[in-house]
Amino acid sequence: MKGGAGGAPPLSAGLNLRLSLMMFLQYAIWGAWLPLFYPFLTGHRMLTPAQAGQLFALAASGALLAPFVAGQIADRWFNTERFLAISHLAGAALVWRLATVESFGGLCLLAFLYSLLYAPTIPLTNSLAFHHLPDRDRDFGRVRLWGTLGWIAVGIGFAQWLRAVYSPGRLHEGMADMFRLSAALGVVLAAYSLTLPATPPQRGRMKFAPFEAMRDFFRAPRTNPLFWLFVITFPVACVHQFYFVHTAGFLQSIEAESAAIDRVFGMGGGGLMTIGQMAEIVVLACMPLLARRIARKGLLTIGLLAYVVRFAVFAYAPHAWAVIPALALHGLCFGCYVFVAFMIVDEETTPDVRASAQGLFNLVVIGFGIIVGNLFAGEVASAAAKEGGGTDYGMLFAVPMAVAAGCLVALRLFYPRARAA
Repeated sequence: MKGGAGGAPPLSAGLNLRLSLMMFLQYAIWGAWLPLFYPFLTGHRMLTPAQAGQLFALAASGALLAPFVAGQIADRWFNTERFLAISHLAGAALVWRLATVESFGGLCLLAFLYSLLYAPTIPLTNSLAFHHLPDRDRDFGRVRLWGTLGWIAVGIGFAQWLRAVYSPGRLHEGMADMFRLSAALGVVLAAYSLTLPATPPQRGRMKFAPFEAMRDFFRAPRTNPLFWLFVITFPVACVHQFYFVHTAGFLQSIEAESAAIDRVFGMGGGGLMTIGQMAEIVVLACMPLLARRIARKGLLTIGLLAYVVRFAVFAYAPHAWAVIPALALHGLCFGCYVFVAFMIVDEETTPDVRASAQGLFNLVVIGFGIIVGNLFAGEVASAAAKEGGGTDYGMLFAVPMAVAAGCLVALRLFYPRARAA
């Protein structure tokens, strides 16, 4: 596979379709429940903000094992597409049960086990795509944007289901259906994974691939872009959770939804949040051009600046006319930071450890970062709780804004300038 190679062969229509459908289903499974999980837990299961934060953190802790287990299997022992099939089938059975379990302990156990199965599939779909694409810079964006389309389709579709089937008073109760939808999609992707291009393991210098990948991350820290990417992305992943956990409730609190908006996006806030994914599509569609004209550091800077501005609007301009356009900044947050970061990981590591390297970086994005981020967000939400009910969202969103600003300063000061498109 080549990244940015001018002479790379074109991406065939058949391969493009196969990988795009994989991404569509991969992110539809996640997008079916993640935006509404927090209001479901606090509004229907009646958990406190701190308990919900603890559950989110525990759910993410399964991702800690993902790079070591899944990376080793995919890089050394087992075809990636077969591992995806097994993981999604077993995950579907677990997520279905989340709809009916009521105890805090039961929810924690199921969420933890599910993350053990789902978390590895995110970096593995990336590594599978990177393995088969002729040109990383040119082709990955057009394939990955179908993951965003899957998130949008399921978000708006489920919000419309809530609007059609449940009254406003039963909205949180109806959110249990999101787990059933996710499970059905998981079964579909499990079957489809067996039709994906064969991606066998490769021989490497070390028997345990994650150790070899880890060496790439921590060699020559001062001039190593992977090292600084690893360090800066951890706090970014922490504040990333403030958006996914609290935005749906925030939109409802400022009455951002109206009859006209409900007709398009449905109820609950999750549908309206897909504005961010719609903007993400535009950014990913432009990425082949951007990746060739703007240095990696420049793209990361744009992404972090979008984080700062979005949280600033949420904190200091809590009005629908400002917040709804600010939702679109998620496209730059994801496209110019998270997406580009995964590209950097791929281009800075050797082919025989790419699945492990993607998994190790994913450990930061949906492992340690989300665990700490969810605990942090839960504590901040508790501190921002108003007497008599409600949340001081100005206080809540000012915290991730400040953290994102610090990450932006660190990036400009320490990330090596040498890596260009």
